[in-house]
Amino acid sequence: MNSLKPKKRSKLRIFIGKKVYRLKRYSEWYIDGKKYATKRLDEKLAHVVFKHRTPLLRVLKDVDMELQTNKITNLKIAAKQLNGVVLQPGETFSYWRLIGSTTKRKGYVDGMILHYGQVTTGVGGGLCQLSNLIYWMTLHAPLTVTERYRHSYDVFPDSKRSQPFGSGATCAYNYLDLQIKNETVESYQLIIYLTDTSLVGEWRAANPANRTYKVYEKDHSFTRELWGGYVRHNSIFREVYNLNDDFIDDEFITGNHAITMYEPFLTYEE
Repeated sequence: MNSLKPKKRSKLRIFIGKKVYRLKRYSEWYIDGKKYATKRLDEKLAHVVFKHRTPLLRVLKDVDMELQTNKITNLKIAAKQLNGVVLQPGETFSYWRLIGSTTKRKGYVDGMILHYGQVTTGVGGGLCQLSNLIYWMTLHAPLTVTERYRHSYDVFPDSKRSQPFGSGATCAYNYLDLQIKNETVESYQLIIYLTDTSLVGEWRAANPANRTYKVYEKDHSFTRELWGGYVRHNSIFREVYNLNDDFIDDEFITGNHAITMYEPFLTYEE
């Protein structure tokens, strides 16, 4: 692995790059030969394969809480585009193809965006919480993640973290997509909704699951780099069990490497 270090790009370079990558994605959606999931069901499939929730509001150092409140507005709009989507055998779920662009015309507002390791704002900001949730749930289901992007920067130190570092999926319309393929013979349904305090997701199926999964990390470390900063590393694995809780397999999922934007060996409190 090449050593990570912060990259400085001009605003013009970033602007042109986004345009090029977005055009590339638009063309891929129509010529890549994939069958994308579009069907929705109002009624829920009978069995919950995996369910997870994450808090809507967190106190983050030097982040205006208004951005967190705005994030809830953005999550509600995006959740409506995904709730009830059915991923049939052979189909691919595309996060951005279903949600579409995040514009003010659709009701999206300014939320928090992480840009090259810095906290900034942008219309539709905060939707990484939704892609993180879906990715984490998919690691606990018999579905195949075919496209996922890790966070290049670890911006905030751990605080009440319940999941391993690097178990999320960053997103940026439309080129940083989350894509999931159903390579099973069952159809799976995505349920997304908000409560007063949480973003909640479920993968559901018509039949009960015959496997369970335990996701964990290995080889977690920080390395001091020659340019003066730190990079955080780990590997994500999952153990597979049958319904009798017998161990079946230990699967490698992904490796993560992210530039830390804080001093990793200090103690942080909220």
